[in-house]
Amino acid sequence: MSTEPETPDPTKTPTVTEPGTTGTPGGGGDTGGASEGGSAGGSGAEGDGDAGGGDDTAVEGAGASAGGAAVEGAVAGGEGSEGEGEGAPAESDPPEGAVAESDPPEGAVAEGDAAEGDGSAKQLSEAEAELAAQRVERERIARRKAEKQAAIDSGAKLSGKAADLLAAVRAVESGRQPSATVFADPEPAPRPAVPAPVRPARPEQAAVAAPAPAAVDSVRQVLGEGGAPDTLAPQVAAALGEDAARRLREDPWLLLRVGGVRPEQADGFARALLGAACAPDDERRGRSFTGWLLEQAAVAGHTVLEMPALIAALGRQAVPDPEAAVQSAVAEAEALVFEDALDPTAPVPEPRAQPSGAGDAEHTDDDEDEPVERPVRVLVGLERYALAEESLAEGVARLINSVPKEDGSAEWERAADSARGSAAELLRAVRTGGLVLHTGGEASSVEAATLLRTTTGAGLRAWAATHGADGRDRFAAVLDASGGTEDGTIGGRGAGGSGTEGPGAAGAEGPGADGAEGPRAGGLAPVATLAGLLSGAEGPGRDAEGALDLDLLVVLDAPQLDVEEAALLVESLPDGARLVLAGDPGVLWSAGPGRVFADLLAARVCPQIASRVPDPGPLGELVSGIGVGELNQVEAPGKEVVIVPVRDAGEAVHRAVQLVADSVPRAIGVPAEQTQVITPGHGGAVGTRVLNAALKERLNPGPGRFGGFDPGDRVAYSPAPGRTLTGQVVRADAEGLHLRCAGAAVVVPKERVEQAVRHGWAVTAHQAAGARWPAVVVVLPGDAAQALSRPWVYTAFGRAERHLSVVHGVEQALARAVAEVQAKPRTTRLPALLAPQLPTTTG
Repeated sequence: MSTEPETPDPTKTPTVTEPGTTGTPGGGGDTGGASEGGSAGGSGAEGDGDAGGGDDTAVEGAGASAGGAAVEGAVAGGEGSEGEGEGAPAESDPPEGAVAESDPPEGAVAEGDAAEGDGSAKQLSEAEAELAAQRVERERIARRKAEKQAAIDSGAKLSGKAADLLAAVRAVESGRQPSATVFADPEPAPRPAVPAPVRPARPEQAAVAAPAPAAVDSVRQVLGEGGAPDTLAPQVAAALGEDAARRLREDPWLLLRVGGVRPEQADGFARALLGAACAPDDERRGRSFTGWLLEQAAVAGHTVLEMPALIAALGRQAVPDPEAAVQSAVAEAEALVFEDALDPTAPVPEPRAQPSGAGDAEHTDDDEDEPVERPVRVLVGLERYALAEESLAEGVARLINSVPKEDGSAEWERAADSARGSAAELLRAVRTGGLVLHTGGEASSVEAATLLRTTTGAGLRAWAATHGADGRDRFAAVLDASGGTEDGTIGGRGAGGSGTEGPGAAGAEGPGADGAEGPRAGGLAPVATLAGLLSGAEGPGRDAEGALDLDLLVVLDAPQLDVEEAALLVESLPDGARLVLAGDPGVLWSAGPGRVFADLLAARVCPQIASRVPDPGPLGELVSGIGVGELNQVEAPGKEVVIVPVRDAGEAVHRAVQLVADSVPRAIGVPAEQTQVITPGHGGAVGTRVLNAALKERLNPGPGRFGGFDPGDRVAYSPAPGRTLTGQVVRADAEGLHLRCAGAAVVVPKERVEQAVRHGWAVTAHQAAGARWPAVVVVLPGDAAQALSRPWVYTAFGRAERHLSVVHGVEQALARAVAEVQAKPRTTRLPALLAPQLPTTTG
């Protein structure tokens, strides 16, 4: 079947056609103009409309020339297919900051079911060390706050209730029941002068202590008395400490501190334990509900909530006196209250002047001195995020106000003179500034590489850090392609092997015994993952004061920084160090609370350099358009972009599997193991669970002997909230599930498998952020329309390096999301905390 060329209609989605394919149109009806990729004379047949028929999809059979290409140029957003997606609504990614990685597979790891062999826990220890480092940082911040004179402004066979509670916990942990999207909007507050920095000690790579067996047994008994599943005992003991059983008995609503427990379930547990003493106006209930709502807000990305929003949410939870509940939480130090000026840069108002002619009877000295109240907003937050945000603001101010270390200025200036455009601007800004923000797409990393090479040549100890191992390897390749330093190496002291214990850089040997400065013979790119850098598993190590032993740090994927990670990062930098935060502001924000990169851009407290290096090719053109709210058609003579219209959920799953297993490998030359599927959520008829089950059946069928996994299964492993490592199952034994992630051996203890590992052929956009694949299949079923936004589409489409297939069933919702739906707002304090400490800049 062939089509006649027409003028493309930007409001409609063109159908992808393919020579030699038979069947009914995938979308039916009008699918937009047939001009393929902007070329005249494109021809081909419609793809299979039946979800069960045909082996060919629209990615194959393209003509040899651009004029006859059978590949659609881009998704134009209009009517792409008829019919709504069928089945249960797909769950969206948790609201911008939610941790999408915690979704578990079914079952648990079976003991001793696999071949024996040594297992490296290296990656696990790195994750544990990162958590330990964050704990040390929080304790240090708490000590600093205490020293300040001014206080902070104020399984087994369960049934009934127990079965419901256990099911709810597992549902929320797995992502099937997303946390409520709590609340909205941000802004402002004044700060004192920056104190002298206090360096955190280098964290030890020690395992997180498990609760004592006796404590777990005691908790299990209390849970049984209240009708809750005893399988929650380890989580309760870990959350409440060694005295968990007594605390839980005295305050049953503390059960809400276990992830996945809902307020109504905590109420039922309390009624079973307290009997007639249980009442809706119980102070303990209101206090725990306040903490729970603040935790849900953090999952949604907020570091604080406005008081009216919190009061309203407590009212919806049937708390009779919400104001008293908040006051109780504050009095027990379970929450902090802040009063932030609505305009922190405005001058403090003068006292009211007494009107002339005022009668003596009405005039008092108090009236003369009464100040005009400054407009403020009252915010409430959990201590850990509030203190992290304050520490981050202080650290940023320290970096900006400190004098950068002296360097080889002549060589630096020569490099800036020889560079062009935004690369030269970046070099000059970093030379004089302690903090610089660098924005741009994937191609802009070449400017960061130029900066790293130049500063190393100028005698600085320069390192780069990325969100994940995939980004580390990509940037190392960019550095390698850029030619290294003049002596053939890149990097400062202590370049070490990727994935090795101790300090190291991607693909290099460890430091010599003499500890000499400068590039090592054979040293390669000084690039580490941010988690490895902060934990000490990668990077240059730390100096005697506990600061990172470097002069310049370039952090790529900066939008993925949450407030706690960013606070730990800036507090780990020595005085005089330079920090460059680089990233694409159009992608999804961090999985954890805060929007650090966006807040710093909005605050305008340091130089901002926008890269003018465009992402190349049809994919770069498509994604760049999405970034400014336009879903354009682009020419794709090399089949870089393909659209596959579908009518329902079943067809969407069929097409996605077909593309990964057959069409993309055959027509594009990208094997299935290098093709990633991305979909809006974990649940629903076309969520990650359904897609992973279908892809496993096609690509690696097996009984799932090891907690639902078989050797060869592709997995997504979350060693810590907000981090996802893709890898492959090697085997399982009594020690746990053995994986290989980014070339490193990882052992996941069997008790953590259900929470930390899931199949990974299909992931969400949040899980995919910071990584890229040669080919990506984005699945957009009809029931996912409400989950789409411009940042989501931008992130999902931007994960593709060579080829993007879009299984398109959302009709006009795609174009509408790109044009109109911005990122969900997050309430944070960082801009308000920075304003009194730092003047705004103009560039």
